[in-house]
Amino acid sequence: MVLSLGRSHRTSSDEEVITWGEPFARVEAEVGTAMGGEAAVEVALARSGHGSGRKRIRVNGVARRSSALTDALPIVLFAPEEMLLVVGSPSLRRATLDTLAAARYPLYGRSLATYGRALQQRNGLLRAIRETLAERDQLPYWDNLIVEEGGQIVARRIELLDELAGPLSSAHREIAPEEGRLSLRYATNAPPEVGEGPAEALRRRLAETAEKELWNGVTLVGPHRDDVVFEQDGRDLASFASRGQQRTAILALKLAQLDLLEQTRGIPPLLLLDDVFSELDPDRRSHLVRRIAALPQAFVTSTAPTDLEPALLAASTAWRVAEGRLEASRAGNP
Repeated sequence: MVLSLGRSHRTSSDEEVITWGEPFARVEAEVGTAMGGEAAVEVALARSGHGSGRKRIRVNGVARRSSALTDALPIVLFAPEEMLLVVGSPSLRRATLDTLAAARYPLYGRSLATYGRALQQRNGLLRAIRETLAERDQLPYWDNLIVEEGGQIVARRIELLDELAGPLSSAHREIAPEEGRLSLRYATNAPPEVGEGPAEALRRRLAETAEKELWNGVTLVGPHRDDVVFEQDGRDLASFASRGQQRTAILALKLAQLDLLEQTRGIPPLLLLDDVFSELDPDRRSHLVRRIAALPQAFVTSTAPTDLEPALLAASTAWRVAEGRLEASRAGNP
């Protein structure tokens, strides 16, 4: 995970990734490229007060930003923390969609960053106007940025969901063939009227909520408040799904992401699955094992190797981490 994103998905502090009592940590790997060659990626972390105390990222020996890691080593991750993806906060679903969109569309990350800065500035201005410290005629500049970048974000999100529709339905049918069709619906707070695009709809909604925004001192409409809804045969999955059904839907989304990113990059991303088989019935487990076994490479982790499917263990090389040591065993023996 650190080699792809430059950080852990479980903490915002790099120091928590470093072994307790140690001043530094470094991870490195040789990864395959779409052109058939290899790239060397390295991430070095240091605690505060040791060296520069800064993160060092290198690709083929050249210092790079974190975004270069994703290009060199694209991944798709399923972790237990994502079990809230169906029923949890909309921010979780937006973040998942934005991560995939940034990997799919070259300029998406720039639009997202510009929108975030404009939103912060506009919210500050709204509060200043409410407190009579600024004038309303300062708003149009930030309104235009919100509309321009926000419209691009919404348009790309909807486009991405359209691209995901086929792979998502296919992956879900593969894991749970007896269940209904899984789909994702974009729920926007600025639904377009006839003849409107996302930007026009957002501009209209900003005008409609202008007085309320000034009263609250915060931007009330825009892609930062939109949502993505998991649906099965048109019904909101969050309203009726069991834990096993939720896990199946999330896994189907991850496999759909895998397919889409492979189309984008020409090689499949690395699939990382942590505690993936719990709460799945035997049939779903078997379907998932067949899909994993067909991939060029995947990492499946578990604290209880006996929970892993025998068919998966038989086709795998097992590694055991104990007291900081990594030990390899024969295929099929955890």
